[in-house]
Amino acid sequence: MNTNKLLSAEEVVGSLESGMTIGIGGWGSRRKPMALVRAICRSELTDLTVVSYGGADVGLLCAYGKVRRLVAPFVTLDSIPLEPHFRRARQDGSMEFTEYDEGMFMFGLLAAAHRLPFLPTYAGLGSDVLRVNPELKTVRSPYGGEELVAVPPLTMDVALVHLNRADHRGNGQYLGPDPYFDDLYCKAASRAYVSCERVVDTAELLKEGPVQSLLVSRAHVTGVVETPNGAHPTTCEPDTERDEAFQRLYVQAAADPSGWAEFRDRFLSGDERAYQDAVRHWHEEASR
Repeated sequence: MNTNKLLSAEEVVGSLESGMTIGIGGWGSRRKPMALVRAICRSELTDLTVVSYGGADVGLLCAYGKVRRLVAPFVTLDSIPLEPHFRRARQDGSMEFTEYDEGMFMFGLLAAAHRLPFLPTYAGLGSDVLRVNPELKTVRSPYGGEELVAVPPLTMDVALVHLNRADHRGNGQYLGPDPYFDDLYCKAASRAYVSCERVVDTAELLKEGPVQSLLVSRAHVTGVVETPNGAHPTTCEPDTERDEAFQRLYVQAAADPSGWAEFRDRFLSGDERAYQDAVRHWHEEASR
């Protein structure tokens, strides 16, 4: 049995199909699998449903016209409150948007991970979430009759997550301050791909963090991609911080078509290595 799950970003994206539902891990502008997202942008994929605590992943896919429907509680760059390409897509109506409360979104991931038809929660009661999502139902508790929101499972064809370390078998480790919900994404999806800062031997995983940091089990992982700085410009602590200067450049470029065309030509017209080289050269120029 071949236990080596190492793949390239292009191989991962080549296994995907238009029309799929794709979950993207991380949170806002934190530990996003941006190298895999950029590979999707370079592909012919389209008509995607994206499930995400959204950030630049959602924005970039919107900028390339890849998203038919988005399911998310927010789309933010953290230090910049609203992702500009997402905002434009919402304003011009170029995609459908299903907006959940953050807690409801988590329960949707949990329901999918445990193969449940729904999970009940108080989250969303008394808010406009039920008004803007009329397809959501409520249920009565059999233990007292309380009304609860019945959150359906956020089932996904594929999940993409980015972690600090992984081995060739698919075990994934986070070393930063927060696991986010990457393990739930991997459990909820039919297939899951982990990109990571560095692939290490299995025995090396516990040398940098405790056993609790082994967030993702190989049992839930289809493939592993080694992508150093692959979360850029988002955080991947402690390996990398958010590239605030580049993020500001990205937002500035998104403000007008000519600026965005120039940004795309400079940073996004080649493969991942070309992207990383272009970012490094830009920083060198900016520091002179």
